[in-house]
Amino acid sequence: MKIILEKELFDIKTYITNGGYNAIKKALTMTPQSVIDEVKKSNLRGRGGAGFPTGLKWSFIPKDKSQKYVVCNSDESEPGTFKDREIIHKNPHSIIEGMIIAGYAIGATKGYIYIRGEFVREARIIEKTIYEAKESGYLGKNILNSGFDFDITVVRGAGAYICGEETALLESIEGKQGKPRIKPPFPATKGLFSSPTVINNVETLAAVPYIMIMGGEKYSRIGKEKSSGTKLFSVSGPVNKPGVYEIELGLSFKDFLENYLMGMKDGVKLKAVIVGGSSVPVITADEAMKVNLDYESLSQAGTMLGSGGMIIIGDNQCMVEALYILARFYHHESCGQCTPCREGTGWIYKLLSEILSGKCKEKDIDLLYEIAENMMGRTICPLADALSMPVMSFVKKFRNEFDKHIEGSCEICQR
Repeated sequence: MKIILEKELFDIKTYITNGGYNAIKKALTMTPQSVIDEVKKSNLRGRGGAGFPTGLKWSFIPKDKSQKYVVCNSDESEPGTFKDREIIHKNPHSIIEGMIIAGYAIGATKGYIYIRGEFVREARIIEKTIYEAKESGYLGKNILNSGFDFDITVVRGAGAYICGEETALLESIEGKQGKPRIKPPFPATKGLFSSPTVINNVETLAAVPYIMIMGGEKYSRIGKEKSSGTKLFSVSGPVNKPGVYEIELGLSFKDFLENYLMGMKDGVKLKAVIVGGSSVPVITADEAMKVNLDYESLSQAGTMLGSGGMIIIGDNQCMVEALYILARFYHHESCGQCTPCREGTGWIYKLLSEILSGKCKEKDIDLLYEIAENMMGRTICPLADALSMPVMSFVKKFRNEFDKHIEGSCEICQR
């Protein structure tokens, strides 16, 4: 077996040698509707967090000849999530090929990759990848003599978490402040520059070439029926082997922890798990050991698969302090457009600061929960929910740790 050096990983020659761009060749022999149908058969769901069926999203695009766009969301700002970065480092041509196929399927001639501002090296990799694809005839005018035109532009963000929300992302590409739009209208009918637009995550688009080659039905047999395919999980915390893992959906968390992450570090016991990035509800160690890593099982457990940003929390971590760190982040990243989010995130952050320092009373813990509950579902975008869900789950499942801070008796913080 040939050892592929890191500098070769994103080279187009290496990609083509391993079957790259065969998917677009196959797609161009099919009708656009057949491509969409194939993605539908795969049951591929959005890997950015929402989990919406990809083929269904593509099918919402009008079939007329108006200008349409494909946008790749590479903002990746969710705390605990770092799997898209790995795809850019190791397999960037799969993203480009996925975008070309998406463009052909919906009748778009233009694509944009919106990449997080801090991803300087990654942006350079993507720009080099686009250049290679264009030089090889996979981008630009008359791709592979098919009559299909498609080109891609890279747009770098300025470090705003809110621009990971699809409509704020569109606003940013257009040169405006990154603030979410009221929906409807949805991007499928009025997206970028008021034109029909498909927006997919890096991981979602990178899966498309493999679906085209192996066929949607075969791909749907990987994983579980309603959670088909593989999923990348970026794992951080006190485990022996943190990192990015690709697993079949449906694997049990217990198996994942013991046989992939090689268990907890010596002397640390599992206390809790944030499975899908910092904005999903936390689950206890007992709950985690009973779940499978798929959309349905995690939903039944009261949490979400999300972006797959798995944060492992050990018994040496104070849950009040962990929530305080999250609240500081969401308060800072709120765009301020909606009053419940603008005021609520600040209020929660202030309360947690006072609880952490022991300056609050027991009733303030109930107030914390009440504020979060009243923020849910009352804003244009889900940022308020992204803080509310962790707050309510932390308070509900680890109330005793909040009480200890009121009493000034948190053993962890006093170490």
